[in-house]
Amino acid sequence: MFFQAIHGATTVCSNTREEILLKTRELLDEMLKRNKLSADDIVSIIFTATRDLDAVYPAVAAREMGITNASLFCCQEMFVKGSLESCIRILMHIQTPEKIKPHHVYLEKAVTLRPDLIQKDQGEPSKNPRLSIAIDGPAGAGKSTVAKILSQRLGILYLDTGSMYRAVGLHMLLNGIDPKNPDDVNRLLPDTHVDIEYKDGVQIVYLNGKDVTSEIRTPEVSQAASDVGVIPEVRLKLVELQRKIAGKTSVVMDGRDIGTYVLPNADRKFFLTASVEERAKRRWLEMKNKGYQKSLDDIIDEIKKRDENDSNRSFAPLKKADDAILIDTTNKTIEEVVSEIIRYLPMSREE
Repeated sequence: MFFQAIHGATTVCSNTREEILLKTRELLDEMLKRNKLSADDIVSIIFTATRDLDAVYPAVAAREMGITNASLFCCQEMFVKGSLESCIRILMHIQTPEKIKPHHVYLEKAVTLRPDLIQKDQGEPSKNPRLSIAIDGPAGAGKSTVAKILSQRLGILYLDTGSMYRAVGLHMLLNGIDPKNPDDVNRLLPDTHVDIEYKDGVQIVYLNGKDVTSEIRTPEVSQAASDVGVIPEVRLKLVELQRKIAGKTSVVMDGRDIGTYVLPNADRKFFLTASVEERAKRRWLEMKNKGYQKSLDDIIDEIKKRDENDSNRSFAPLKKADDAILIDTTNKTIEEVVSEIIRYLPMSREE
């Protein structure tokens, strides 16, 4: 006989007896089904619940399902700041005649605990397989770089929303349209088609069918992106596309209003910031490496103006979501910031 362990987790919507038992039964049933087990194969089960769940013991669900011979034990999950709330975890010990490949099960928002297992083991499970992470912050805070690395670490899609606005801004400049003029921008908007494609893990941005990935990274286009970004019609057009992408796959998305407007129900939200001087220095170095000559003082002035523009726009302004985790990236390396974000993800605490 072989003795093994299988783990799983799920979340509930409310601290009620009915909801806790329902979600626990769903999780237990899925664990048994995916591993082709019966109640007789179970030796014991350890249930844990976060401290906000106390309406009923999760083990009651197991007894109601006919798991009567196994030893059951319930305890409270250790509280860690930033950890997933309303969560029930299960560690199931089994004994079978032959050794099996264990299929660990994560449902509902608990998919954030182990996205690596979701992708490798579960494929496309029926219970909300998608993981969404929103990263917001002002220009130069390091959002895009951090989001790219984070997506690689988690093995999920990275969507640079800023590139979409840059593509729209570029289209206006190429057609002699003032990006600050809403009437002119809106007239050209129906003929502005932005598409995102990934080739070998690299995001390719298309404007009306043409690859403009390199063209959208100039200072002029950057300013144009900020200008068109305050126009409601532009934002509505691009947000619809962004939500469609996030609705189909797990995604890390960065921008100015991801957590507050684009993905208000994102599984995890972060707001990155840094001092104006730090952000200007980063932008200055980036531009210098690309061959652009500009004084640091000029870039500081531009960033201040862009901050004011993004924060004071009437539609979906730049601001920290109430439930977003604030991370100051001043004097921190990219790796330090990524590591800090990962520590806030519950998956980093799971074994």
